[in-house]
Amino acid sequence: MQVCLGGRRPQWMRETAVTIGNFDGVHLGHRHILQRLRQEADSRGLQTAAVVFEPQPQEFFARCQGRALPYRLSPLRDKLALLADSGCVDAVWVLRFNRSFAALGAEAFIRQVLQDGLHTRYLLVGDDFRFGAGRGGDFDLLQQQADFETAATPSVLVADERASSTAVRRALAAGDLPQAAAVLGRDYALSGRVKHGAKLGRTLGFPTANIHLPPHHYALSGVFVVRVEDDDGRSWRGVANFGSNPTVTVGGLQRLEVHLFDCREDLYGHRLRVIFLHKLREERRFDGLAALQAQIEADAAAARVWQADAFEKPPAVDAVQGVAAQRA
Repeated sequence: MQVCLGGRRPQWMRETAVTIGNFDGVHLGHRHILQRLRQEADSRGLQTAAVVFEPQPQEFFARCQGRALPYRLSPLRDKLALLADSGCVDAVWVLRFNRSFAALGAEAFIRQVLQDGLHTRYLLVGDDFRFGAGRGGDFDLLQQQADFETAATPSVLVADERASSTAVRRALAAGDLPQAAAVLGRDYALSGRVKHGAKLGRTLGFPTANIHLPPHHYALSGVFVVRVEDDDGRSWRGVANFGSNPTVTVGGLQRLEVHLFDCREDLYGHRLRVIFLHKLREERRFDGLAALQAQIEADAAAARVWQADAFEKPPAVDAVQGVAAQRA
């Protein structure tokens, strides 16, 4: 899969089958759409392309209007890795969503992005898809275009509920990791490089890997049982704190700190993938470092017990197994 940043399409791309969206989390609904796109492209002899925006439009407008940022499931790097793992996409076109792009009219969007940019011959989007300045373009306008066919994406149901990024965010905010995994088709995970921190955990007897994440607003918060993997295929069990660490800091961005069990390696600079398996508790402030150290000891012990009982958690539901698909 090739990643195209900005407005330049790859030279090797011919006529394409295209889908457009945030693809935040790349959940079961997204994966069903991507599979449908691949099938339609193959039947027409087309290549496949997904168009995504960075930042996501809701994030851009929230910043412009001074509102709280919406939750983000997947930073761009994680999203691209998930799209590649689908095996359905030849190229992802990442378009920067800024004031200039937000002011682009619907007709100009069709011409610049779909016709001139991607040579679109088949387009798969939701029938509620809106685009262009002031959300002036809609599904009907796309269907009026003569040089490409526009089709509506199907809905995917998990336990009689539509699979959506909103459903995943709601589950994560509630600490319901099994429900989030059911909609995602896998356990929820985030990745980032290990950076140097204050090394407070080391002084308390629990050294932590501080995982650098892009400064989004994440739905997840609390203390979790985790599994951690690196790019070399190694894995560790551990316990993670994801939040603002209120005992030692005031305010600030969410931080992901992971204590790896039985790991003596120097992991600074390594990219780690943190897989969230079970929520132990909410994050809270403690009266001093001694109380914090006692709670960390209790959290680590609880995580070891949970992992011993679960041993290796079975994988979450595979792509579309047991999932009903129907047109919205």
